[in-house]
Amino acid sequence: MSESFEELLQAEELVQIKAGQIVEGKVIDVKPEEIIVDIQYKADGIVTRAEYSSDNTLDLTTVVKPGDPIKVKVLKTNDGDGQVTLSYKKVAAEKAYAALEEAFNSAAVITGKVTQALDGGLSVLVDECRVFIPASLVSDSYEKNLEKYNGQEIEFVITEFNPAKRRVIGNRKKVIVERKEAAAKELFERIEKGMTVEGTVKNVTDFGAFIDLGGADGLLHISEMSWGRVESPKKLFKVGDTVKAFIKDINGAKIALSLKFDDQNPWTLAEEKYAVGTVVTGKVARMVDFGAFVELEPGVDALLHVSQISNEHVEKPSDKFKVGDEVTAMVTDFKPSEKKISLSIKQLLKKEEPAEEEAVEE
Repeated sequence: MSESFEELLQAEELVQIKAGQIVEGKVIDVKPEEIIVDIQYKADGIVTRAEYSSDNTLDLTTVVKPGDPIKVKVLKTNDGDGQVTLSYKKVAAEKAYAALEEAFNSAAVITGKVTQALDGGLSVLVDECRVFIPASLVSDSYEKNLEKYNGQEIEFVITEFNPAKRRVIGNRKKVIVERKEAAAKELFERIEKGMTVEGTVKNVTDFGAFIDLGGADGLLHISEMSWGRVESPKKLFKVGDTVKAFIKDINGAKIALSLKFDDQNPWTLAEEKYAVGTVVTGKVARMVDFGAFVELEPGVDALLHVSQISNEHVEKPSDKFKVGDEVTAMVTDFKPSEKKISLSIKQLLKKEEPAEEEAVEE
C-alpha cells in the first residue's frame, strides 16, 4: 500500500532537525558506554557516556533502559558516519542552570557532590553544573585539608550567579553558621541551671572537656569531673564519648557542666563514717611540708599533720611516706562545714599502748 500524502508530509517534517535543537526521543538500545536513541529521524542518535554524565566510569546500562523517554540536544546531524550525535548532559546542565538561578534568587539551600578539592576551594557538581565554593566559604572554621570532602554530598547556598560567564559561587559557611545559630537559640531557650543534659565530647584539654550539647558547647572542668581527684581529663574522656552531666551555671553563651551530682556526694555521710575517734585507713594522695593528705575515699581527703605522724620527731612527711602508701590513723577532728578531717597516728598509738601493757602483765 502506498503511503498517504499526510504520512509523506509527516516524514518530511521529521527530518527537520539541526544542531542546537532539543528533541524528545526514546531509548532503543543501551551499552555501558553509549545510548542509541530514536529521534524520529532518518538516522538514530547516539549519546556517548561523556555526553550523558561527567562521571567517566558510569555504566549507562545502570541508569537507562530501552523504552525510556529522553530529552537530548542535537550536537551534529552527521558525525561523518551518518550518525546524529546527541547530548543529554547539556540539556541537564541548562535545566540545572535555571534551577541554580532560582536557588540564587530565593537563597534556597541546595545539595551537590564534591568532585574535586582544589587549592582554592571545592568543585561541586549539581546536575551537571559546576559550582565553585572558595576555601574560606567551605566551613565556619579554617579547613586545612579539603581533600576529605571529595565524593561527599554537601549543602550550600548560591551567593554569586553569572550566567554569561557560567560562573556560579557557592557558600557552605553561611548554611553552617545559620543552623548553628538556630540550634543555639533553641538550646538556650530550653536549658536552665541544674538541668541534666547529655552531650558528646568534642575536645579534651588539660583543664577539662568540651561537650557538644547540640547547639552550643559546655565546659566540664577538671574540678567538676569527679568528687575524687582527677589527674588528667584525657584519662577519663576521649572525643566521641557520650556524657550525661548537669548544668552548674549559665553565663551568657558559656555553659559550665558538672558530674558532681549531690546524691553521689561522699561528704553526705562522712560525718557519721569518720566521727572523732574512728580508726580509718587510706592512701597518701599528696604531701606538703606540714603534712600528708590521705584519701579515705574518692572525694574525701584528711590531713595527717607532720606532728601527728609519729611519737618521734619527723621533719617532713616524705621522710616517712611516699604517695600511694597505705596509712592507718585515728580521726581527731572533723569540721563538716569546712569539709576538713584531721588524723593522728600518735593518738592511735596512745590508744593501743594500754592494751599492750595489759597483755604484758598477764
